[in-house]
Amino acid sequence: MRRSLSWKALASTVLLAAVTTAPSGAQATALAPTTRVDVDVRAGLAEVADQALGVNHAIWDAQLGTPAVADLLKDAGVRMLRYPGGSYADIYHWQTHTAPGGYVAPGTDFDTFMAGAQRTGAEPMIIANYGTGTAQEAAAWVRYANVEKDYDVTYWTIGNENYGNGHYGANWEADEHADKSPKEYAATVLAYAEAMKAVDPDIEIGAVLTMPGNWPDAIVGPGDQGSWNQEVLTRAGHVIDFVDVHWYPGGSTPAETLTKPAQIQDAVWTLRQQIERYATDSADRIRISMTETNVEVGRNTQPGALFLADVYSGLLAQGVFTVHWWNVHNGLGTVSTVAGQTDYGDYGLLSSGNCTADESVCQPPLNTPFAPYHALSLMGDFARPGDRFIAAGADDPLVSAHAVRRPNGDVAVLMINKDPEAEHTVALNYHGFTAAAGTPAVSTYVNGADEVATGQSGTAAAQTLPPYSISVLTLKSADTVTGAPKAPAQPTTTVTDRTATISWQSTGSGLKYEVYRQNGGKAELLGETTGTSLTANNLEPGRRYTVNVVARDGAGRASAASPPLTFTTGTPTTSGCTVKFRDVNDWGNGYVGQVDITNDTARATGSWTLTYTWPTTWQSVSNGWNATWTQTGRTVRVTSDNSLAAGASTSVGFVGNYSGPNVLPTVFTLNGTVCTSA
Repeated sequence: MRRSLSWKALASTVLLAAVTTAPSGAQATALAPTTRVDVDVRAGLAEVADQALGVNHAIWDAQLGTPAVADLLKDAGVRMLRYPGGSYADIYHWQTHTAPGGYVAPGTDFDTFMAGAQRTGAEPMIIANYGTGTAQEAAAWVRYANVEKDYDVTYWTIGNENYGNGHYGANWEADEHADKSPKEYAATVLAYAEAMKAVDPDIEIGAVLTMPGNWPDAIVGPGDQGSWNQEVLTRAGHVIDFVDVHWYPGGSTPAETLTKPAQIQDAVWTLRQQIERYATDSADRIRISMTETNVEVGRNTQPGALFLADVYSGLLAQGVFTVHWWNVHNGLGTVSTVAGQTDYGDYGLLSSGNCTADESVCQPPLNTPFAPYHALSLMGDFARPGDRFIAAGADDPLVSAHAVRRPNGDVAVLMINKDPEAEHTVALNYHGFTAAAGTPAVSTYVNGADEVATGQSGTAAAQTLPPYSISVLTLKSADTVTGAPKAPAQPTTTVTDRTATISWQSTGSGLKYEVYRQNGGKAELLGETTGTSLTANNLEPGRRYTVNVVARDGAGRASAASPPLTFTTGTPTTSGCTVKFRDVNDWGNGYVGQVDITNDTARATGSWTLTYTWPTTWQSVSNGWNATWTQTGRTVRVTSDNSLAAGASTSVGFVGNYSGPNVLPTVFTLNGTVCTSA
């Protein structure tokens, strides 16, 4: 849970417009660059779940469950509500409706919450009290909710941010267990799951994990055998149905904050790798929920709105089944001016209507929507349950693009202009889709607006994005296709260092299958076949690929894309060298790394150079030892004049830094030879 925190007033980032050199004697003219956006229906991503758009409710909020709030949330398309409110969950006792040490507003009990959720049309997600509660108390809550009241509450999380209980140093989460370790948390999750599912075996249990790249990810606490995520997944993975993470990526300026969504794909991929590695046979059924996110700069103004639209879209596209803003109401914080608008430092979507102590500044009237609320309402129109995200990309870092394909074949494109000063002209290019003629429907939320503007403007191929804006473009398909083949199910693959054999089940006779590799907003055709497998050659070792399969019949009618398959190629099984790369001591934004190098040839290396590339832009080497370390861009070179004899090994070390998910490199070359990774 996050409460209002003090922060310094920050000036809006000034972005310089590009200028061209005018002819002699003419005035130089600023040109608005044209941004290219690609959208490809052949590159399918995740389907939008019924619970996709969520927000947090809290028992200190007297507006919880009121008709006014429930209706505002319904209008925004909210489909899941979390209760009883962040860290309060670990001190809250539902039977007495008390939270010792905290404030509980009147009229915020569980039944009131459920009445509001039903009015909104949202599913509940309930946080069982881990910190000061018991498995018996949680089981009684399940019995009351699903047996006595027939509320049919499916989703139950055990605790909230329980890694913040002091085990790693920081201590904000209540925890009365003598043992604060992830081992104890996992053991208690087992007990809770057993007791709760004995009452209702159809409920789903969620366990608290850390978001990769966020503290205390990768830290091994005292007495632990692994990180929080490793311990919890290894010990409790077989009883949980989903994992629950929070993400407050920070950023000291709006511009920095709005770069953070670029980390989502790597973060979700890393989390899935952890689930697969540590939950093993249970991994396929474990889903991911993101039940808290927000910003530190511009919470009530346009940076918060742009961040919300980008993050919800990015997470849902990667298969996170529900994303929740923190929260509905939170209260006045430090007041500042952001992008020309008054920002109240309030984590809430809606105004609490309160004032500073000296009453020099007051929020708008109670329940007035802040900018992120309007972004959420745009998300409700854009990503509807049953839609499938498809690949979209822009060639300008100040423009983000996301897209969905609706079940009827229509396409919606969400575009975010992160430039606070200038509009951006966008040229849209569609692949596998032809838009119907006519002026498309466009919904836009601009900086400082009181509502979303809707209408028709531009064309399917060209739009102008106002400064600091979110736009949703909805397009009808020009093709009315009936009888198209059924979309293939998710394919499987076997890989080597240079090849991947991709296989799928047949969806009918007389079909051709096309295999596409995702590449930004435009997919690349890897090959086509009338069979049910295809081998892609000439791949790069250690590279991550995402592919889809499309079926096409003899009349040229194409299916929707299969669900995506993401895989990583390996390294050579035999080579002239072997490298083992390890994170041996991590502190949450940096670590001590060790690289073990073996010469597997029959001759000495002479002087040697080991080369690798960081998978992301937010990773770096600060210093190293036992060799000379240099970094240029993302490429690291480790050099030594000390020859490695045939069969000999050496170890070198370094201090690494990261400010996002720390995806470790897997491909190394020694004097130009690709090594086997151990």
